[in-house]
Amino acid sequence: MLATLFPADCRLCNVPLTRISRLPICQTCLEAIHPTDCQICVLCGERLESEFAEGLCGMCRRVEPRFARARAYGAYEGGLRGLIHLLKYDHVRPAARLLGRMLAKAVEDLRPDLGDTLPVVVPVPLHAARLRERGFNQSEEIARAALRLLPGFRMSTRVLVRQRATVSQIGLTRHQRRANLRGAFAVAAPEDIAARDVLLVDDVFTTGTTVSECARVLRRSGASRVFVATVARVLKAEPAAVVDHPIKEEPVALAATA
Repeated sequence: MLATLFPADCRLCNVPLTRISRLPICQTCLEAIHPTDCQICVLCGERLESEFAEGLCGMCRRVEPRFARARAYGAYEGGLRGLIHLLKYDHVRPAARLLGRMLAKAVEDLRPDLGDTLPVVVPVPLHAARLRERGFNQSEEIARAALRLLPGFRMSTRVLVRQRATVSQIGLTRHQRRANLRGAFAVAAPEDIAARDVLLVDDVFTTGTTVSECARVLRRSGASRVFVATVARVLKAEPAAVVDHPIKEEPVALAATA
């Protein structure tokens, strides 16, 4: 009744909502969220700089990632970025259900490589202090929603723990991010992943530092392979199109005749 008498505005575009929903986002904004449609690296999912990159981005050509493959539903921008922020910072919990459907599609992209024995699903954990502050782990909420659409998958929240609080990764260089996360994660239940594949899930893949550190710890504790699925990924800017301008011939001045 309150929603009918006092309609709210879309939390992404501020247009008045015309339908009652627990998710305060208009249909136009929802329909504007699309999966990634560019050429991506077959290992990490980064945007390829050209169609001649042999399927690998520059980073994966130089250094093999610690995880087997990573996939994300879409680019971390626009409506998808706003939807993640609604859950993560504004505590709009119904957003997890929609984000879970997107995560499930990212997992389906990995399905051909997962084999007959499905991996253990492990969400990236929050530190206890951050968990108390936020009240929930957004990665775990999204994973639970995704698993409703992925029969056979099982999640374990006790495998990976965050034993050290870290500062925000925003604004840090790649080297600073690695130093910030060194020793932050530990495996508390190695028996759950011994000689098994792991599907590591998170909300956003930014530079890959967090999932790489988690993958390193998981593999050191006995995991066979680590796959990564996220809702969104920060992609490099799309290369600017090269415009060919026709070369105009300059008129040749004729010498005056005597």
